[in-house]
Amino acid sequence: MPRIHFIVPHRPDRSPSQRYRLEQFIAHFEANGHTVIYANLLGQLGDRVLYSKGRLFLKLLLLVKAFLRRLRDVYRVGQEDIVVIHREAFLTRGTFFERALRRRSRHLVFDFDDAIWHMDVSEANKRLSWLKDPSKTDRIIAMADLVIAGNDYLADHARAFNANVVVIPTVIDTTLYEPMQRPRPDGRVTIGWTGSLTSVAHLALAVPTLRNVQQRFGEKVVFRVISDRLFEAQGLQVENVRWNSTSEVEDLAPIDIGIMPLPDNEWSRGKCGFKGLQYMGMGKAVVLAAVGVNKRIVRHGVNGLLASTPQELEAHLVHLVEDAELRARLGVEARRTVEERYSVNAWKDVYLRLFRELTQQTKTTEHVRPEEDRAHPRS
Repeated sequence: MPRIHFIVPHRPDRSPSQRYRLEQFIAHFEANGHTVIYANLLGQLGDRVLYSKGRLFLKLLLLVKAFLRRLRDVYRVGQEDIVVIHREAFLTRGTFFERALRRRSRHLVFDFDDAIWHMDVSEANKRLSWLKDPSKTDRIIAMADLVIAGNDYLADHARAFNANVVVIPTVIDTTLYEPMQRPRPDGRVTIGWTGSLTSVAHLALAVPTLRNVQQRFGEKVVFRVISDRLFEAQGLQVENVRWNSTSEVEDLAPIDIGIMPLPDNEWSRGKCGFKGLQYMGMGKAVVLAAVGVNKRIVRHGVNGLLASTPQELEAHLVHLVEDAELRARLGVEARRTVEERYSVNAWKDVYLRLFRELTQQTKTTEHVRPEEDRAHPRS
């Protein structure tokens, strides 16, 4: 069987996107005869440098080192291999590495789970934003033999540049994320949120609503935030938990109600609802923003609740805090939804089938239409 090369930005167990879209399937691929090569661009030191403010000289050295590492990765690819690029092969503008990997491999697969054709630059690297070119996403899509998108919104965008696009949602391992009820000894109801530095702004949007809930219930409610940064908000009783991949499930267990506030914009419509799926997989009641894929995941009133406005979010939270029976009923249906539609078990063989179909095809030319090739010239 061909080797599978995962071309990814971050080291293993560093990026939730990589962990849940690629890494948790590796053992299944290997058990079915594939050799998997995980080619990450950045190590732990590289992460610290890249996401710190300033340090421009060190960042330049980091780019040089990363360039040489990617050259090595290209050299290792053989004509019988499948290459899976997650998001992009290199951190800066241009598709030099993607085109090189396409030439050397048997088939090129492109996987993405965000609306990355829009500019998204961390606060620490705003001065270097000129190095980024989000429009290269469309050129990578065009040259791939297969595009795997995390939801229908992303897939619809990709189909403008490639005819061979499939949707595979970001899923969770239901043998790890199991229903756990950890009621607090004091009887308080825990409203929880989990996320990273890049998404904590979405939680901040909901603070006025959460403050109203706190004022209504007082000591009966506590807010649990699991993140890689401290979250504080005046008027909220916040229980901060440092995110850790090894304790993530245990840290989610005390939550009674999981929330996922989002603004309704193009970037949010490209999200894959992963926070909600984590809560739901553990049998928690959820209130998710009625944005994008969340509206497909949640059947309002059946396996969760959807909120389109701050007023709806507040009303749903009040209802759930007051009604433990409703929380339990929604949690049971939430777990069932994840098991049937958003679990590793439900999708692991789909990947194998797609890879098997690729190996039975001859190598093709790019799936780009002539008019779009002129609109997006190679760089």
